Amino acid sequence: MKRVLTAAALIPIVVYVTLAANYWVFAAVVAAAAFLSYREYDAMAAAYGFGAPGPLGYAAGAALLFCDLFPAFRGDAWLILLAAALVALAFAMSLDDLAKAMPRQALLVTGIVYIFGAWKCALGLHGISPHWLMYALLVSWVGDIGAYYIGRNFGRHRLAERVSPKKSWEGAAASVATAIVVAGAYLVHFVPYVSIAEAVLLTAAANAAGQLGDLCESAMKRGAGVKDSGAILPGHGGFLDRVDSTLFVMPLVYGWTLLRAQGL
Repeated sequence: MKRVLTAAALIPIVVYVTLAANYWVFAAVVAAAAFLSYREYDAMAAAYGFGAPGPLGYAAGAALLFCDLFPAFRGDAWLILLAAALVALAFAMSLDDLAKAMPRQALLVTGIVYIFGAWKCALGLHGISPHWLMYALLVSWVGDIGAYYIGRNFGRHRLAERVSPKKSWEGAAASVATAIVVAGAYLVHFVPYVSIAEAVLLTAAANAAGQLGDLCESAMKRGAGVKDSGAILPGHGGFLDRVDSTLFVMPLVYGWTLLRAQGL
């Protein structure tokens, strides 16, 4: 029941912010989502025993998110990642235990790319059309619903038992099918230059990416020895638990739109 109530409270807010709010409200919500995600990632990374990646991740992540607001850095976000990696490496070498230096630096850079890089794609999708971002969110939302109900009642064949014992191939297939029917239909309706065939292909690929993202976060939690990434959302666990699949969907959909724009 907590899971349903939490979703019922959040979905209207997310829909409004995505489709109707002005840019600055939208950007502030994206920044908050990115910081909450990174906060939980930082805690999980610390549990691996190499030390928390630390404040540099927040600073570099914020710079990565909004570097396009400054003409000098527009299109050169890779410079921020490079600077963050070099600074992290320099600081890591000052650790008392040098055996932890490289793993800690790697966790930092991975977190910046994984969390803030994905949320930057949300800004990019919204800039093309809010409906592209809404579509990317729907791919995860409706896919999760299909996987939950079909997998729970009919799942017999384990998908990745070592990482997530409850997930099944039946649930995975239901997730793809549900996403194609609902999210694909949304895309064709609100982005009319997308054909039905393209919508089906993109939705299937994006949903598969989202399921991979879910499994990757489950693997991270198992490695860190935690059940949930946090406890901020009743019935869902942590914030990162709620958006783990979305963080894989948004980059794929955004990359697709960039390829389309180039006629590829």
